[in-house]
Parts: sequence; C-alpha cells; structure tokens
Amino acid sequence: MKTTKSIISVLFFAGIILFIQCETDSVIIKEVKNVTPLTNSWDIAVPHQEVPEGLSSLSAKHCGACHQDHYNEWKLSTHSHAWTDLQFQAELKKESSPFMCINCHIPLQNQQEYIIKGLEGGDIYKPVKEKNPNFDIDLQQEGINCASCHVRDGAVIGPTGTSKAPHKTVKDPLFLSESLCINCHNAVAVVTPTLACSFETGDEWEAGPYFQEKNCIDCHMEQVNREIVHGYGERLSHFHSFPGSGIPKLDTVETAMLNGLGIYPSVLDRSYSIEDSVQFSLLVKNEFAGHKVPTGDPERFFLIVFNLVNEAGDTLATKTDRIGEHWEWYPEAKKISDNNLLPNEERVFKFSHFAAVKGKLKLFVTITKNRMNQETARYNKLGSNYPLFITIFNETYQIEVK
Repeated sequence: MKTTKSIISVLFFAGIILFIQCETDSVIIKEVKNVTPLTNSWDIAVPHQEVPEGLSSLSAKHCGACHQDHYNEWKLSTHSHAWTDLQFQAELKKESSPFMCINCHIPLQNQQEYIIKGLEGGDIYKPVKEKNPNFDIDLQQEGINCASCHVRDGAVIGPTGTSKAPHKTVKDPLFLSESLCINCHNAVAVVTPTLACSFETGDEWEAGPYFQEKNCIDCHMEQVNREIVHGYGERLSHFHSFPGSGIPKLDTVETAMLNGLGIYPSVLDRSYSIEDSVQFSLLVKNEFAGHKVPTGDPERFFLIVFNLVNEAGDTLATKTDRIGEHWEWYPEAKKISDNNLLPNEERVFKFSHFAAVKGKLKLFVTITKNRMNQETARYNKLGSNYPLFITIFNETYQIEVK
C-alpha cells in the first residue's frame, strides 16, 4: 500500500481562500469564494501561544507543581470543567451548534482542533477551517486553565511582574482586570432566529449599584495573604476557585459556592386553633451579588417550595414560587419573562393554610438553585450523575392544631 505525506497551506486573495494540499503525486487546489472575515470578538480564539521561557507546558497541572494552592482551588472551579461539562458537550453535538461556542470554553487556539479562517458567504455554519498543527488535546481537557488568563506573547502575565519567577513574567494588572472576565461572561447576541446567546452578567453589573466600586474579582477572587510558591514568602494573592452557583458538573466533583441571597424566615406560631390560618413568609434578598440573581445561563432558576404535611405524611398544602427567566426557543428565540432579583432587591414569598383538622403538622421550606429543568436534562440526554440543583435553604417547622 502506497503511503503519501501531505502539507496543507492556506492563501488569501481578496476574499478567496485557496487550500493547497500537496501530495507526492499531485496538487489539489480547493477554492472557497466569498470568504467573510471574522469580526465578532466571540468568533475568534486567543491566538496561538508559545510556552514561555522557563516552562515546558501551558497546562494547569504543570503550573500546579509550584503554584499548588492555586491549582487545587482551580480544580474546584467550573472553569476547570468548562470543556468536559456534559451539558456543553450535548449542546455541541446538535446541528444548530455553531463553531464559535467553544471560544469561551477552550479560549486558547492551542486547545482547538481547527483554526477558523473566516466564513464562507458569511454563514456561521460554513466556517473555513484549517487543521491546527499545534492542537493539544490534553490542554483542551483543562477548559479554562491558568494559561487562558495568564499567558500572552511568550510571557506569564501577573499582578507584580516579579523577577523571582523561573519563567518570563510581565506585570499587567489592567489586562487581569474584570474586562477579562466580561469577555466571556457578557456574550449577548442573536446568532440565528432560533439561537440566542444571553449571558448578561457584565451588563447587569455595569447597570447596578456597585459599578466602579466593586468588580468581579472583589467577590469571585477574594484577596488573601499567602505564599504564591511555598518557600518564597507571603504576599497579596487571590483565591482561584471562582465560586459561583455551587452546582457541580458531576456528582463526584466538589464545586465552590458563592451564595448571593440573604434568606430571612418569619417567626412561625407553633400552636393553632381549629379554623386559624397558618401564616409563614420568607424574605429573599439579592444581598451579596453585584449582578442579577440568578445570572448567566438563562435556563438557571431558583425554586422556593412550601410543603405542609400531617402526621401520616399526607400533603395538606403545597406552594412553589420561582425566580428566573422564561424563554421561548421556537420558532424564534425570545425572552418571555424575567423576574431575576436585581442587586439589593428583596421579595417576600408567603404561605398560608386554613387549619381544618386537629393534629401535629410539619411545614417543610426549601430553596434550591437549579441549573435547568428535568425536561431540558432529558432532551440533552443527561444522566443521573449530572446534578441539576443544589439546596441552599432547608428548614422543617413543627406545628400543632388543637
């Protein structure tokens, strides 16, 4: 059997891309006309990054050999599972999934199998692709890793630019500001009539009360004095677990949580007479977040559930309230409603029940953070090992009707 070697090169001429595949026996030229250049920031990966002098890899695991605390914290973050997330992988398999979605989940060109040179006829479903000769599949699995934010132009970008590091380091705190976070956490676009990207956390923060006072880093990368590398002495640093919803990507994974809600239950009378009304309320306030809660993925929501049961375990009354957005995706993607809590906004959820029978009762009150509903999980064929929610409030109140 004859073995051939081929080299693929790409030439640009006034909106025409020529793919020239040179084999030992022949030259094949494929002409792609009417090529539209990429203009949106989310269409373009971070260009190929060389490994800085003094390092042997761009992997987070390699960084963790010295920066052990940072690496262990990063492993608790959803950033570390941005590529391997089962929901994201399910979305990628859909025919409606365009090429640019991966640019927030694996930002470095080094992590991507193909280099996108443009769009044929401006069609997002016809990207002009070139095989990436520097594709690193192991680096891809790390999702948003250390190099995603800290490596550019052959150097490690840090807040101090220390000369003690064994690798080339430059100081650029402006680059490492909240604008780096917002590159991905504020992706808002209607890609096609049935495909909308609606991640508005940056806009919510800019419209909120903490703009120019506190930013993403203040809350999601808390300051701490510690050794950056063991044996080098303490200095100001930031935690790198990037706490957020706290809903893990797998049931075997631990994720750091930052709860934006303040939850304040009312005082509940424990004794009632027949024909009294059992009254209970829960005040929920977006007390700790500088953006809406929930934020990010429009499928996220909170459920506030009241459930009153008798001694036999029979449900006498139940009530469910929801905080979140409602979207219609077909035939056109559009937001139907949005009751997300604004920063410092509070809302009272009430439960009442007419006590008609004597006996001992229990009132169960729970609040859950939800990634998506069961219907969406079934549609994406997500198994039982993919957590859909976590419980952030769970109280049981004993009541007696005499």
